[in-house]
Amino acid sequence: MDITSDTHSQHISRQFNHELEELKTHLMAMGGLVEKQVQDAVSSLLDADSALASRVVDNDRAVNDMQVKIDDECTRVLARRQPAASDLRLVLAVIRAASDLERIGDEASKIARNAIELVDGNNGTRGFVEVRNISEHVRHMMRDALTSFARFDTELAMQVVQEDERVDSEYQSAMRSLMTFMMEDARSISPVLGIMWILRALERVGDHANNLAEYVIYLVKGLDIRHIAPDDLNQELLDDSSTS
Repeated sequence: MDITSDTHSQHISRQFNHELEELKTHLMAMGGLVEKQVQDAVSSLLDADSALASRVVDNDRAVNDMQVKIDDECTRVLARRQPAASDLRLVLAVIRAASDLERIGDEASKIARNAIELVDGNNGTRGFVEVRNISEHVRHMMRDALTSFARFDTELAMQVVQEDERVDSEYQSAMRSLMTFMMEDARSISPVLGIMWILRALERVGDHANNLAEYVIYLVKGLDIRHIAPDDLNQELLDDSSTS
């Protein structure tokens, strides 16, 4: 059975419905914090603000605490309610999504730590254009993935999945450009490596946003698309819809 935005309003137990809505609300709050962490981490580099980068590193503990709280809430729901069918999928999707958000928080912390070294070393702005472009792309993916989760919107989730390939392409292009620059100027190796680590972290943020979108499709359609080729996804979803 497909899930719609109204599905979870049909429980006999209002308290159970409230608990499920609370899970979603807390996940969205965690997503908002993590999105800001990524934004601040990138801004700390582009604006040469090491103090902001330090705050990002310090705030990673708050992200971890939110994941622990969500996991505890999910465990209580599973133990007390023993949900089945779509409700079970929702709880499992929230657990998985919280894990990916925590990992995005880790990537934001890595970006911030590299930003501190680059800012303190006064290493110029080589690679900043690539960082800005890819960071805007993956933050857009994150926002759409969270929105698709809040709305049970599989069409928006599919757009996120398809965008991940474009981010991977941008990342590979940026890495080739930076490798060429390092070969031309050996003095640039250390700072450019720092930028490359930041780009790698941003690419991983895109991967985790992609995972969030996949959970939405699993949640709504009951379809695991992790091992389906991108070109086959639309047909798989179409076939699934016709039989659900």
